[in-house]
Amino acid sequence: MSQSDPSFEQRVWLVIRSIPYGNVASYSDVSRLAGHPRAARQVGRILNNLPAQSQLPWHRVVSQQGKISLTGEQLFSQAAALREEGVVVDNVGKINMRIYRWQP
Repeated sequence: MSQSDPSFEQRVWLVIRSIPYGNVASYSDVSRLAGHPRAARQVGRILNNLPAQSQLPWHRVVSQQGKISLTGEQLFSQAAALREEGVVVDNVGKINMRIYRWQP
C-alpha cells in the first residue's frame, strides 16, 4: 500500500457514504467492501469513534442479522433515522435484510 492509498478507516467511510438512502448494510458487508472481509468489529469501532457532528450515514449499518446493535437511546435514534428513510424497523430494532440490504 502506498502513502496515497486510503487507510482502512477511510475506505470504511467511503463504503458507508455509498450506502443508498433507504438501504442498510451489515458491519461485515462494509468490511468486505472496504477490503478486509474479517474486520466487522473494526468497522464497529470506527463508527463508535465518529465525531458527533459527522455527516456519515452511520445509521445505515446494522448487524449481519439485520438488527440494530446499539441499545437504549442510541437504538431509538438509529431506528428513527432509518424509519425516516422508509426502512421498516420492528419494535426490537430488526430490519428485513432481504428487502433493505444494499447489493452493490
